[in-house]
Amino acid sequence: MSDAKYFQRGKVQELRSELNSEKKDKQHTKKKTVLKKIVANMTMGNDMSALFPDVINCMQIPVLEIKKMVYLYLIIYSRSKPDMAEKAIPTFIKDAGDQNPLIRALTIRTMGYINVEKIVDALAGPLKRCLKDQDPYVRKTAAITVAKLYMHNKGLVENEGFIDLLRDLLADSNPTVVANSVAALTEISERSENISLKLNTNMANKLIAALNECTEWGQTYILESLMSYVPQEMGDAEMLCERIAPRLQHANSSVVLTAVKVIMYLMNYMTKEEDINIMCKKLSPPLVTLLSSGPEVQYVALRNILLIIQRRPEVLRNDMKVFFCKYNDPIYVKLAKLEIMFCLANASNVDHVLSELKEYATEVDVDFVRKAVRSIGRLAVKIESTADKCIDALLELIQTKVNYVVQEAIVVIKDIFRKFPNQYESIIGTLCENLDNLDEPEAKSAMIWIIGQYADRIENSEELLDDFLFTFLEEPVEVQLSLLTATVKLFIKKPTAGQALVPKVLKWATEEVDNPDLRDRGYIYWRLLSTDPVAAKNIVLSEKPSITTESDNMEPTLLDELLLHISSLSSIYQKSPQTFIHHCKPRQLTVSPVLNRRYPGQQRKATNLFDADLDDLSSGNLGNYESNPYRADVVNIDERTPENLLLDL
Repeated sequence: MSDAKYFQRGKVQELRSELNSEKKDKQHTKKKTVLKKIVANMTMGNDMSALFPDVINCMQIPVLEIKKMVYLYLIIYSRSKPDMAEKAIPTFIKDAGDQNPLIRALTIRTMGYINVEKIVDALAGPLKRCLKDQDPYVRKTAAITVAKLYMHNKGLVENEGFIDLLRDLLADSNPTVVANSVAALTEISERSENISLKLNTNMANKLIAALNECTEWGQTYILESLMSYVPQEMGDAEMLCERIAPRLQHANSSVVLTAVKVIMYLMNYMTKEEDINIMCKKLSPPLVTLLSSGPEVQYVALRNILLIIQRRPEVLRNDMKVFFCKYNDPIYVKLAKLEIMFCLANASNVDHVLSELKEYATEVDVDFVRKAVRSIGRLAVKIESTADKCIDALLELIQTKVNYVVQEAIVVIKDIFRKFPNQYESIIGTLCENLDNLDEPEAKSAMIWIIGQYADRIENSEELLDDFLFTFLEEPVEVQLSLLTATVKLFIKKPTAGQALVPKVLKWATEEVDNPDLRDRGYIYWRLLSTDPVAAKNIVLSEKPSITTESDNMEPTLLDELLLHISSLSSIYQKSPQTFIHHCKPRQLTVSPVLNRRYPGQQRKATNLFDADLDDLSSGNLGNYESNPYRADVVNIDERTPENLLLDL
């Protein structure tokens, strides 16, 4: 029979009368009916807290269905009526020792949800007994309850020996108990500053052996715990990877991504390139399979793939076509695929990629088209051999006269000019024909930079700049700064033509604009030009370093951290979890004799603005984990105290 009939607004007094009815009810059917009405009203948002004493009286009824509803009521209203909730403690203690294992498990689970001090204190004794209960259902429930108890009272868990009891459960004969114990220990270690989970090789192998008998979520918990294992000898990481690899074929995407995370982690401790390449090949098919799931799962997979290929591009180097966009892909999936296509592009597949990008540039979605056009320009900078083809493609797109396409094309052509100076000036005339289409600050700034940089090669450069200067005071600061610098360049390269423009622009910049950056730059140019024109020429027209796409890559230290958070929100946001989760314990690769630090692209220099080698900063290396100030010290298991605990398993 449907329970829809219970979802009707009921009066508290009427429900109380029905609940306290003295009519004979051996099967407690009427009590069940009234409690269902109360739960239904709670679901609809009606306040039922006035019935607290009456509901508590129903705890004495030894019927599982009634206890479930009463316990749900207690969980909801115990915060608002903690004094009343304390009256339930004797019944809780009694139920925790009930003959029915379902009631025992339900009782400690409910007590774990209630954050009332006296109930939390009363939970310790029954929970210890349930952790050693004969029934595996009770033990697995008790294991998770320890993690809930830790959230309410950390000191109680640490001082009463619950950590050791959880550790003992890792050797349990029931795989579900093992999985829940691992989940609880992992949760506690991530929340605690004093407790760290550390697995040895024997325990890691035992946990992997339990994988086949666990549920899919149990497998996820166990795989996650393996991130606490640090290989110490050659061959340890390879052996574990081989045993984990079958999880890559699992139907559950969470199991697959967690297995990928563990394998990526263990690859840091492999010493043979041959073994690393074999594992990279094994990672490719499951990641490709995830892309045939729904768009939401696809997006999660794509964001994680973007991290993986920045560290191990060989994983998906030969699978470029699976990232080509489909007509019915949501926009967020298309944009994620574009990023991956750019990362995987190389000299052997760039023609296919460029062909795809040209098609995307004719789509109807404006954001997607902009990204596609921009990707064409980035390809030219990344792969020099394809620059000519990219320029031809961009010129074709400019001929479409579509406003936003033209503007994006001009923005990326500016970058191509910086990458290949004095090579593609012949297209400047085509760009100048489209000045009327420019209405966005970034596009205007790019075009102004081109005019200033090549002022001596553009016949009417002073006229073009004068047209832009007509609205100088109304333009955004980004455009004003570009106009100021371009006008000074024009004056230095063509003194006669720029003589009338420079004083006017300098006056506007220093007297009629409030922005301090623009005003300061105006004064700097004014004093340079008036005191030492030769120095002004050397500074303003100095040769700029060639730009690269290396700045598109993630900072190596951040990438290291995010790869340890694959399949989590951190990998989707691509931000360190400390930036959006308070009191989150940072993760780093732990030092080991077999730790492999030879990462592609880890040694990188800043080439766009300053020619500085980050590796020479101070006396430490940013990629050196021994000098990482955030890595917690590992203590000996024999020195365990409540203030300094280590789970050495």
